[in-house]
Amino acid sequence: MADTPVLSIRGLTTAFRTDDGWREVIRDISFDIHAGETVAVVGESGSGKSVTSLSAMRLLDPHLSRVSGEVLLNGRDLLRLSEAEMENVRGNDMSMIFQEPMTSLNPAYTVGRQIAEVLMRHKGLSRHDARAETIRMMERVRIPNAAGRFDQYAHEFSGGMRQRVMIAMALASRPKLLIADEPTTALDVTIQGQILDLIKELQAEEGTAVLFITHDMGVVAEIADRTVVMYRGDLIETGPTGKIFADAAEPYSRALLASVPRLGAMAGQVAPLRFPKVDMETGAVTAEPPLARSVDYTAAPILSVRNLVTRFDVRAGILNRPVGAVHAVEGVSFDLWAGETLAIVGESGCGKSTTGRSLMRLIEPRSGSVTLEGRDLLSLGGAQLRGMRRDVQMIFQDPFSSLNPRMTVGQAVAEPMVKHGMIGRGRAGRQRVAELLEQVGLPAAAIDRYPHEFSGGQRQRVAIARVLGLEPKVIVADEAVSALDVSIKAQVCNLLIDLQERLGIAFLFISHDMAVVERISHRIAVMYLGEIVEIGTREALFANPQHPYTKRLIAAVPVPDPARRRMRRDAGASELKSPVRALGYEPPARHWADLGGGHLVMQAE
Repeated sequence: MADTPVLSIRGLTTAFRTDDGWREVIRDISFDIHAGETVAVVGESGSGKSVTSLSAMRLLDPHLSRVSGEVLLNGRDLLRLSEAEMENVRGNDMSMIFQEPMTSLNPAYTVGRQIAEVLMRHKGLSRHDARAETIRMMERVRIPNAAGRFDQYAHEFSGGMRQRVMIAMALASRPKLLIADEPTTALDVTIQGQILDLIKELQAEEGTAVLFITHDMGVVAEIADRTVVMYRGDLIETGPTGKIFADAAEPYSRALLASVPRLGAMAGQVAPLRFPKVDMETGAVTAEPPLARSVDYTAAPILSVRNLVTRFDVRAGILNRPVGAVHAVEGVSFDLWAGETLAIVGESGCGKSTTGRSLMRLIEPRSGSVTLEGRDLLSLGGAQLRGMRRDVQMIFQDPFSSLNPRMTVGQAVAEPMVKHGMIGRGRAGRQRVAELLEQVGLPAAAIDRYPHEFSGGQRQRVAIARVLGLEPKVIVADEAVSALDVSIKAQVCNLLIDLQERLGIAFLFISHDMAVVERISHRIAVMYLGEIVEIGTREALFANPQHPYTKRLIAAVPVPDPARRRMRRDAGASELKSPVRALGYEPPARHWADLGGGHLVMQAE
């Protein structure tokens, strides 16, 4: 029958073994997916989205998990099959694309061999025929020069191209069902747009059923026919995507939608605007006031960067001699004022993180100048350099890797202040740490807990408290909210805005999330291949983008509007060009157009 679903999940319940017995993590999940249909499963971390997909694929450890219910693929209950039978189903009738392709691809084998292996294993093709079909699949997923790249390894591909390899591998045997588990979360906005378009196109050609797992409601709006909302292991709402976006029945669904920053929401707003406060339990939304503190642009900037250059040698040969250089940061100049947020945006590899690390001297630049209130930071050494780092601090993307798991959060927050002689290790120091934790919205009682006892958003608050203890004048926030759920992201952004208003801190906000950048920034600098190609106020850049790359970035942002579901961007399969140059290469002189009000655009050569 035409109405028979490709996948039918009935009463799916999964429990994990713990020291206290079996603990259910998803309960009584039921939904269907038909041929050619995309169903999105949404919810924040811990809601059970990925466990649902792993249970359906039978990829959980059978000794540590217990799965019950029915998972019917074309009427066949996968939970009743032997492991040998499941091995024939996986990769043949159903395939999965994981969030991080680098952990799913074998670094010891070429990408072509890994795709061809699926065809030889499931379709019985010869090595010669499998190679020809693999090249055809690589071309279908828009990998340029597919024949030439068949024999390359995963590390030779960009993140977006590695994800295309994973899609080619998943679709090689023409499965009836494709499960995509957060396939675009780690990708830049332009690459994300290309991947979404690609999945839509391939689905239209093959009639594949797609189960799309994500926490990005903009992505859901663009790709899903129907949406399943999960909360703490329960399916709380399901229905057509348009209906859920227009009239969600459950408070949590409404809260998820209300937490999503929408591009263009800042029209007419000069200062950064706090995210609305959303109660995830009730769905109640409370508007927050805009930033009250204004930036005094008539004063001298607190930080000035001029012609900053950072390059990394590329070495080869038996003698390991330099044969070229990665021009990671090339001639970057900007100013940053007290109480201002300057966002640096661009794709991975554009040089934005290297810029932040270079001005902090975590990476040594080749040339240029960085001055903080008139002090040349690049000439400092020893004690002076350590003193500078009290004034310029950094918040990293992953707080778990930047917090010592063997130290309590109280010890982690206190350590830099103790090193700089600001507090002792006695009662007064402990009191100061408790004040800092409360300042970032954590209870003072958390002082003796360890990082693993906190959620991702709470760990990021600990990292911010540790930075604040040094009373810095400038904070470099390097993708500080990129890995957080949408509601936690809003809370942390509001915290940064509050701290700026109270303390006058200047932020260099490094991000690829254009919707967040629009809300939190005073000015924006767009980087491409190590250079700033456009810089100006937030209003100017979003209302009147001039550089082609800026226009491309803005156009690629997913918008939480189901009316865009059939839209195609026609962005092609372009990769960010390589910043590697031959030895002795010097870039040509750059010319800028001044559009007024500090809006500068690099002119094409």
